[in-house]
Amino acid sequence: MKSRLLAAVPNPAPQAPPGLGDAADTLLGWMKWGGLVAGVAGLIICAIMMMVGRRNRSSTAADGAAGIPWVLAGLTVIAFSAGLVGAVAG
Repeated sequence: MKSRLLAAVPNPAPQAPPGLGDAADTLLGWMKWGGLVAGVAGLIICAIMMMVGRRNRSSTAADGAAGIPWVLAGLTVIAFSAGLVGAVAG
């Protein structure tokens, strides 16, 4: 009985409200661009921290090196976000 009830529930595809599709695409594009710029800036900051901390400031260099995987992880999430949500949402 329960499986019949669940099978009868409609599952329409996502659809943007009239006139909002282009605005949503623009907003998402701006956010993605901002995230990529922040990622590049983050990698540059990590590199500067490693260069500055090379002599007598080993904790600064270690913090810079430790930040690189986090920046790369964030960039990876940004790059795969649309595909990941599309795969999960169907």
